[in-house]
Amino acid sequence: QVQLVESGGGLVQTGGSLRLSCAASGRTFSYSMGWFRQAPGKKREFVAAVDWSGGSTKYADSVKGRCTISRDNAKNTVYLQMNSLKPEDTAVYYCAASNSYVVVVTPRVSDYDYWGQGTQVTVSS
Repeated sequence: QVQLVESGGGLVQTGGSLRLSCAASGRTFSYSMGWFRQAPGKKREFVAAVDWSGGSTKYADSVKGRCTISRDNAKNTVYLQMNSLKPEDTAVYYCAASNSYVVVVTPRVSDYDYWGQGTQVTVSS
């Protein structure tokens, strides 16, 4: 069983930065990992994903150039560095893991098998 625990969220001003972490228990070194977010009243949306090696990444257009996803398999941890934050980035951010060997670096919620509990990110204007 894989368990994911996010941390690093908080309150930041517009233009600020945060680094989210997702600590995984279990054998996730071969899994694709993703970050998603959900604002109140909105659907969960894709933010970024990385393959098992860290060599392939994908970003939502809304965060491209401002966010960087990375992973440290030795620490079983995935990171999301977020810069130039905007009020519209305010949401609960979720880490997710996909154990598929066929579909990797995917933006689809349904492709992920495990989810964390989320961490709140609030960007004040």
